[in-house]
Amino acid sequence: MNRQTEKLELILGIETSCDETSAAIIQGDRVLSSVISSQMVHLQFGGVVPELASRAHLRKIVPIVNQALQDAGLELNDIQAIAVTNGPGLVGALLVGVNYAKGLAMALDIPFVGVNHIEGHIFGNFLDGAEIPYPFLCLVVSGGHTQIVLVNEPLNYRIVGKTRDDAVGEAFDKVAKLLKLPYPGGPEIDRRAADGDPDYVKFPRAMMKNGNFDFSYSGLKTAVLNFLQERSEQQVQAHLNDICASFQQAAVEVLVKKTVEAARTFQIRHLALAGGVAANSLLRRWMQEEAARFHLQVHFPPLKYCTDNAAMIARAGREHLLRGVRSTLELNAYPALKLGDPPQDSREV
Repeated sequence: MNRQTEKLELILGIETSCDETSAAIIQGDRVLSSVISSQMVHLQFGGVVPELASRAHLRKIVPIVNQALQDAGLELNDIQAIAVTNGPGLVGALLVGVNYAKGLAMALDIPFVGVNHIEGHIFGNFLDGAEIPYPFLCLVVSGGHTQIVLVNEPLNYRIVGKTRDDAVGEAFDKVAKLLKLPYPGGPEIDRRAADGDPDYVKFPRAMMKNGNFDFSYSGLKTAVLNFLQERSEQQVQAHLNDICASFQQAAVEVLVKKTVEAARTFQIRHLALAGGVAANSLLRRWMQEEAARFHLQVHFPPLKYCTDNAAMIARAGREHLLRGVRSTLELNAYPALKLGDPPQDSREV
């Protein structure tokens, strides 16, 4: 029997869109292994350096895949299909994963498919047997993306709100840099905010009265910069936790209020979160409380599936593969790939 016609159960996922090299193996919805290697080389620069990210992926991709196989108790020949991120992201980083997946699929004579990174984040909510009834609204929040997505059915998306400038995760990281906090800044701000006064500074909440579901975070970032420039280093350090708490509250309030308002407008009863900022403790708590006021149900991905990981890519890839979508050897990296774009360099069988 040609292996491409076998039932697709064991799927290898590969994720190299930014600064995590990740491989995972799923069987259906169950994660058999998930290996993530974060690149510590970027810490000294306060952000991701694309050239260094690509080089690190080249060094790590083979041992990371081997570790995923070992953790799952499998051999390469057991894998029945491959799903790989082919956008959006850093083009050099994406190409490492895409080319590795193409070579491996060709050597094993198995199908493979390119997956949108944002789509992967959405399907991170369906790992380990979790279920969300369709349709649902998903708030996608990460370093590069802030958008509210109406998911009508599997692989059917409508973006009802998005950022007009900075993503919320980017704002977290840039504000952390202004505060001279270590990279990545989001988790550090979250940690410090727990001991701060969120009402210490009344930072602006952008676009709250416009009657739409779009976001803007450039003004909030600038407001923090202006606040810091008007104070001495001693004043900033003395109230560092308060500033973190005030910024975080301003950033999160807009996310929560607009998402819940969108759910009520579109008469959607189920909400989901996705992306690295979905791990933020205030966002999870506030979203749960606000949704409960209107009898909405919120679904949170486990913390380990919020940040970039290959398990979510494998799970999203499974949806495409089961519908007969296969990528060709012409598959390329698309750094500006949009959610809902038709599968690139793919065909149906």
